[in-house]
Amino acid sequence: MLSRNKPGSKGRGRNFIYPKKPSGRLYTYRKRVSYILLLFLFSCPFLKLNGEQLVLLNFIERKFVFFGLIFTPQDFYLFALAMLVFIIFIVCFTVVLGRLWCGWACPQTIFMEMVFRRIEYWIEGDASKQKKLDEGPWTAEKIGKKGSKHFIFLFISFVIANTFLAYVIGSDVLFKIITEPISKHVSGFISIWLFTLIFFSVFAYAREVVCTVICPYGRLQGVLLDNQSLVVAYDFIRGEPRGRMQRKANEQKTGDCIDCGLCVQVCPTGIDIRKGTQLECVNCTACIDSCNEVMLKIGKPKNLIGFFNQEFIAARKPYKIALKSYGYAAVLFVVIMVFSSLMYKRENIQTTVLRASGTLYQRRGTDKTSNLYNAELVNKTNKAVKFTFRSQDSEDQIDFIQKAVILPKEGTVHLTFFLIRKNNLIKRYKTDAVFEVIANGEVVSTTTTSFFAQPESE
Repeated sequence: MLSRNKPGSKGRGRNFIYPKKPSGRLYTYRKRVSYILLLFLFSCPFLKLNGEQLVLLNFIERKFVFFGLIFTPQDFYLFALAMLVFIIFIVCFTVVLGRLWCGWACPQTIFMEMVFRRIEYWIEGDASKQKKLDEGPWTAEKIGKKGSKHFIFLFISFVIANTFLAYVIGSDVLFKIITEPISKHVSGFISIWLFTLIFFSVFAYAREVVCTVICPYGRLQGVLLDNQSLVVAYDFIRGEPRGRMQRKANEQKTGDCIDCGLCVQVCPTGIDIRKGTQLECVNCTACIDSCNEVMLKIGKPKNLIGFFNQEFIAARKPYKIALKSYGYAAVLFVVIMVFSSLMYKRENIQTTVLRASGTLYQRRGTDKTSNLYNAELVNKTNKAVKFTFRSQDSEDQIDFIQKAVILPKEGTVHLTFFLIRKNNLIKRYKTDAVFEVIANGEVVSTTTTSFFAQPESE
């Protein structure tokens, strides 16, 4: 790992890091995982299921779609519960496996290390060549390499910005912004380029600062990790004291670490893993691959740097999951079960019926009583629904003041009506009234409210 100041800063400004190009078995696995995740990320907004894109997070119109299921503001409790599941999962995952998410699945790391950094290696060469190029004068070669690199960076940032907006406003709206005249979509055009410049700044300049300074997860891990958490760590018991390989029998005995510095050179955040677990470590495993390569060359066992917990390094205790991890897992399981139950009970058409505020029951002649109600029906599907609204009790009558028979897609309708009951069927002052919504011959929604009336016996 080499570092430099920003060109032209003359020692001022932050240091840029030149990580050496990684290679090895774990790096190959990371590439495969990254390409699968990138394929998923770029395809989700443009694939459709049940007439909707796979994933939509439209905060502007408060519409959210996950794998064909539409969620509306009325489903906010599900969103809150899903966020709770995610937070508990992150806590449980971090307690057991440390910051593995950051190195293997975080979009920031995947784009930086598997896309932008690889383009940089391809155009400018490995770390030493990049540093030499930046420190050298502005020649035609340097202008060509820097210009082509940043042009590609800008183009990829443009693609990422469009994909990001497809998640937020929908791929259909994005297609209109791209194909129709700019005058019709000025705000959309500005948004595309604004996000393009933001992503370009992140991947061309900010880089690892996002992981080490901006992202709060790095600081959170310091609270969550314990001596039994698996993290990328240096086995100092085996590696120390560091020193060159022994060539003579009378030379002082040293540990397995030959102090080659490759683990530092390949680190994308510029740390020395031999100094212990650090906030900046994203568990990318590049140091493990580089160290294993050296160990094989000098005939030493692999995994001088590997996935260890502190108890194993210090006392050679076998790995076991901590008791608190089971506690987090149990809480996570309970919350997932509650969330799954609510998802199973979720109705595509949500019905809410409330008695009209400030009204009492009304006598209708000598043998009937009515209550006035307001109802709201919410359609959570992308298809219009022809429906019938009725009372579950066949003896009840409904007299509509405001009526509708078509529930528009992703829309709502309001009903105002009197529920009329025969007095001889009223046994208590407060009884239940159950209403059903019928569509395509099936009951698609039910709701219960109260009916008030004075019994005849009183």
